[in-house]
Amino acid sequence: MELTGAQIVVQSLKNEGVELVFGYPGGAALHIYDAFYSQEDVRHILVRHEQAAAHAADGYARATGKTGVVLVTSGPGVTNTVTGIATAYMDSIPMVVLTAQVPTSLIGDDAFQEVDTVGITRPCVKHNFLVKDVGSLAETIKKAFFIANSGRPGPVVVDIPKDVTAQTIRYSYPEDIRIRSYAPVRKAHAKQISRAATLLLKARRPIIYTGGGVVLSGAAKQLTALVEHLGHPCTNTLMGLGALASDHPRFLGMLGMHGTYEANMAMYECDVMLAVGARFDDRVTGDPKKFSPQATIIHIDIDPASIGKNVQVEVPIVGDAAVALKQLLEVLAQSSTTQDEESLSKWWDQIESWRSRDSLGYDSSDEVIKPQFVVQKLHEVTLGDAFVTSDVGQHQMWAAQYYGFNKPRRWINSGGLGTMGFGLPAAMGVQLAHPEAVVACVTGEASIIMCIQELSTCKQYDLPIKIVNLNNRYMGMVRQWQEFFYDRRYSHSYMDSLPDFVDLASSFGHTGIRVEKPGDVEGALRDAFAQKDRLFFLDFVTDQTENVYPMISAGAGHNEMVLKPLPDGSAPMERELA
Repeated sequence: MELTGAQIVVQSLKNEGVELVFGYPGGAALHIYDAFYSQEDVRHILVRHEQAAAHAADGYARATGKTGVVLVTSGPGVTNTVTGIATAYMDSIPMVVLTAQVPTSLIGDDAFQEVDTVGITRPCVKHNFLVKDVGSLAETIKKAFFIANSGRPGPVVVDIPKDVTAQTIRYSYPEDIRIRSYAPVRKAHAKQISRAATLLLKARRPIIYTGGGVVLSGAAKQLTALVEHLGHPCTNTLMGLGALASDHPRFLGMLGMHGTYEANMAMYECDVMLAVGARFDDRVTGDPKKFSPQATIIHIDIDPASIGKNVQVEVPIVGDAAVALKQLLEVLAQSSTTQDEESLSKWWDQIESWRSRDSLGYDSSDEVIKPQFVVQKLHEVTLGDAFVTSDVGQHQMWAAQYYGFNKPRRWINSGGLGTMGFGLPAAMGVQLAHPEAVVACVTGEASIIMCIQELSTCKQYDLPIKIVNLNNRYMGMVRQWQEFFYDRRYSHSYMDSLPDFVDLASSFGHTGIRVEKPGDVEGALRDAFAQKDRLFFLDFVTDQTENVYPMISAGAGHNEMVLKPLPDGSAPMERELA
């Protein structure tokens, strides 16, 4: 059948099984939007800002494992998505971003609403395309979906000039696609798997360190089986939370800059480390020269460029996390090598000693709401079964530390780029993906303002998200760093002239409540989550002076954590306490 380029775009999305597209129309995209008008198979969600379209598609992808889809117009429509594209790129989230472009005859002429989309997005995409011929449009879209959700996932941009969307051609969508220069390896090398198994069985102080790649590859079951087979301790990165249940006895909590004492000390003292789907970023390693100085490192990752990039690795293993862990379990089950159970028992004794320090303990108060208390009550009220999105800052760390994720794909946050404004639109994508699920957005007053316009989108589509605003009237993490490292010079971190969030939510047609007393926290949460069919904005007025502990300062090692303050108010370095 003969279709226009615009119709080919829509039909290609149907062929890919796309359910939702997040977007915002404009002149160069109108042919495509007109093609959406005459069909109902692919639902379009109209956001209020293109950045929110990217974040919503991102949240949808994180919660489902499917590819999120974005549609925006040329010029500012494209540039407004760049933050969302970069957010997805840093966290390896599969997205296809369809961007309209000025007609091919005007490209390079500084036409109205023209930008070099390919040039602008090149540093923060897995790949991008400029389609100049309607004959290649369907195949290009097929390639985009294949690239986005294979190997190490990531965003792919397809830039489509307006005249291409008007041209007609006989439609044919490829059933399969092969790209000669792109062939991700899924199965790990058997010899390397065997080397890894031997090292793990001979280890005296082992640790398993996993990142977002375990979640993305659907390897949570294999990870849990491995941990239980070996009896080794396991820690997750911020992006990996939920891969191993937080209440599993072998789980040490999150590691890194704001990780637990036991996780960080075990990382520092280990002699064999199995890293799976993690990239050894700076928030995990601290000073690379001080990182796990006695460890022999095994690294499993789908992306060969990530292996050995930041730290030296003795056993590199390229492959999909789920496939490689399955291979590793099979080899371990057949191995004649036995573990040194006595050494492993002593290692666990040491870990339990570190765990007894209770590094996440905090001073409760009857006078002012502690943000940690709100998150703990959120977990209690939702039975630990909510999808939780966050923005970036102190509230993000408290959500990661205190919610306790027992399932993968329930913790939705911007880990790599650290994007304020991510939480609410991401929650929209999650709620649209799972209409019956409980979705909570844990945010702060500085972050929620950045995409607050999406309260309008939530109203239009009746999204019953619960916004948990930990309002300390500061850019909390900025204030914390200014306290620790800038001699309390709080330059431009105080959020003056804040709106009344309850009235603001009401003006968008939602319900809200301001909570100022600790005794009212649980009741407010229960009332909010009892309202299944509407968005509820909970504005918790929290302690302005509360900081996130533990903390590894820049240039410090895992054994040099700053713990919670002593009774005299000082915050000692752990190395001084040991």
